[in-house]
Amino acid sequence: MEFDQSVIAAWFGGIWADFLWYVRLLAQPNQLLQLATLAVCVLLAWLLARQIGPRLEVWALSVEGRPKWQLRWIVILRRRLQLGIFALLAWLAVGGFKMLYAFPSRRYVLALVATMALTWFCIRIAAQAVRNQFLRQFAIWGLTIYAALYYAGSLDQAAAFLDGLAVDFGSFHLSVLAILKAAIVTGLLFYAARLLSVTASARISRNEDISPSMRVLTVKFLQITLYFLAGFIGLKSVGFDLSGLTVLSGAIGVGLGFGLQKVVSNLVSGIIILLDKSVKPGDVISLGDTFGWIAALGARYVSVVTRDGREYLIPNEDLITGQVVNWSHSDEFVRIDLFFGVSYDDDPHLVRKIAVKAALSVDRVLKTRPAVCHINGFGDSSVDYILRFWIRDPVEGLTNVRGGVYLALWDAFKEHGVTLPFPQREVRILGDGAARPPNVTVPQP
Repeated sequence: MEFDQSVIAAWFGGIWADFLWYVRLLAQPNQLLQLATLAVCVLLAWLLARQIGPRLEVWALSVEGRPKWQLRWIVILRRRLQLGIFALLAWLAVGGFKMLYAFPSRRYVLALVATMALTWFCIRIAAQAVRNQFLRQFAIWGLTIYAALYYAGSLDQAAAFLDGLAVDFGSFHLSVLAILKAAIVTGLLFYAARLLSVTASARISRNEDISPSMRVLTVKFLQITLYFLAGFIGLKSVGFDLSGLTVLSGAIGVGLGFGLQKVVSNLVSGIIILLDKSVKPGDVISLGDTFGWIAALGARYVSVVTRDGREYLIPNEDLITGQVVNWSHSDEFVRIDLFFGVSYDDDPHLVRKIAVKAALSVDRVLKTRPAVCHINGFGDSSVDYILRFWIRDPVEGLTNVRGGVYLALWDAFKEHGVTLPFPQREVRILGDGAARPPNVTVPQP
């Protein structure tokens, strides 16, 4: 780290000279009058804010159907109302002093305070566009310091001081000023890239001519491209020589490659999934014990929501290497098999007709595709049947439609006198002589 002592000394010397100049300036009678005027403006702003603020809130709440973003900006204005009123009163006072004392200079106290108050008010209002609280506070204080240095005439000296705090790697000069510029420019470009990606993603997501998988792939590719360009352009725009970091970035890349194998594998698997369209948002899949529909395709994982409201984040690699049952891959039709048994005394031809009719009476069972019932075998206690029917909305669940068909079978069998058997065992109690092994005595009570 190299420090240019002459630049630092000049910067502190300039600050001390400006301080002494302001002290001598405030000692003049005209400046004391301006300080008193500012105190009156502060008092009036406080009184007016207490009167106008509650009325503004009542008016905002009385208007029905107002969009949320308008209410949000009204609340923001309400919080900064006193500062805005003070800036307005200060500028009115500046106009009065100009007419009375020919007051053009910006270095006079009243004009300087009025300008700073208006600038701070605009900064506080504009910074609300940044949703992240930490970044919002960083933007507020950064812009406030910049405005203070600008109106105080110390901006060039501060820039020279920050540029003197630097580290040199051969021909590569890295200073605090360059880092600040890179952070500000890159941050603005990232913010612009985020706005563009959100707007473009909304438009692409509403385009029904593009398949769901291609929509997700296009959005991900667009986001990666925009953020990469934002970072690259931001660093190049402030004079960073990225070629000097080639060796360092190569070493970091090798280390990350070994440490992030699973992450890279999931990223590549996600791209493969999007390209081959094996799964897409809205598909109903089964993976192991997990059954649900795909809510979102991420860069690293797939979000699967089950019927009980749980959301499973399944790594993309598991969908590539494991066996996945996609219930709605080629179409939405799903066949469901039910197994049941009836007594040997019941006519199997009648049982088959009753079972098919009962299945078709359930709302979710398709009437356009035939339901069938076949004898599946002869069991110990019953004749076993298999009932097959079709649905086209597996996302609504399978257990509930199975339960509905079972209930319809129960009612139909009760109506037609069909018996649903259950396992039965005969227990025979033999006599004492036959039941007791030889050479065994029975104890007397």
